[in-house]
Amino acid sequence: MRGLLLRLSGLDADAESAVRVIGFFDRLITERAGLDALVRSTSELAGCPVGLSAPGQGLALRADAGGAVTAGSAPARASVRALEGGVQVWVAREGTPAPLDDMLLERFAIAAAVLLEHSSVPLPELGDPALIELVLSESVGTAERSRALHLLGIAATAPLRVLAATGEVPGRSVLLGNVRAVLGTEVPAVDGRLGVGPLLPAIEAAKAWHAARTALRYTSDGEPVVWWERLGGLALLAEQLDSADIAALPDVRALDRLAAEPGMITMLDALCATGSVRKAAAVLHRHHSTMTVRLARAESVLGFELDSAGRFRLHLALMLRRLLD
Repeated sequence: MRGLLLRLSGLDADAESAVRVIGFFDRLITERAGLDALVRSTSELAGCPVGLSAPGQGLALRADAGGAVTAGSAPARASVRALEGGVQVWVAREGTPAPLDDMLLERFAIAAAVLLEHSSVPLPELGDPALIELVLSESVGTAERSRALHLLGIAATAPLRVLAATGEVPGRSVLLGNVRAVLGTEVPAVDGRLGVGPLLPAIEAAKAWHAARTALRYTSDGEPVVWWERLGGLALLAEQLDSADIAALPDVRALDRLAAEPGMITMLDALCATGSVRKAAAVLHRHHSTMTVRLARAESVLGFELDSAGRFRLHLALMLRRLLD
């Protein structure tokens, strides 16, 4: 279907072609398509960016030709059709408009008016926890997420950070399973562990929530707060490796044996964090000679020396082991 309007226009902008365009939108109305589907399908039909704006409902949807629906406003060059209540639809074609563009814009506007009446967006009586859950859900469309953000008083394009916490955290939050999801831009002090997601436009909150949970998996007693932006390639490893693969790694199995010795994992974490035996001893309030003896014990179990190269290997094993927690 992509670019069908251009092909029809190239053949003939006659009544038959116009009827095909009308039928296209009539089917969307009859099937009670969602607003995401309306915007996406219209962009495929037109072969160019299109959008729908309903400020009163917190909606500013756009899609490029064949692309995903995102939050965004009409570009300056767009052809706009206004509806009641401040609602607008638009088509932004580069160069000369196609002969059927006026017909498309008109039918797009009619379909938008009808589907807005029937759209299954969140209702105003939903409380903050339910709205936050909608904002973070990967299964809802852009329209539903935009509406939920609007009801929370958050613009779809505003910068937003999502936190994943194991304890109580100030701010708007909802408990999802055994992890608390928190919306905000600041990172507060917290008891327990905290995964800090990236700062993204609020409409991408589901992606930020996924990243925050990945960061939470890398936390430990010695490092209770982890920022997703600082994980680098470790974030990808969390996605690609399953628990069985990690548990089978010899270095991780060696760490499991060392974990039976009190304070050993904490000491190894401190060594990797500080980069030296003396600094690690100072952080742990121990004499460096005691640290040296215990590190020799760790080397014998790990099977490699904890020099600079060995510390990198150790650090990777420690981080992977956290994913099993």
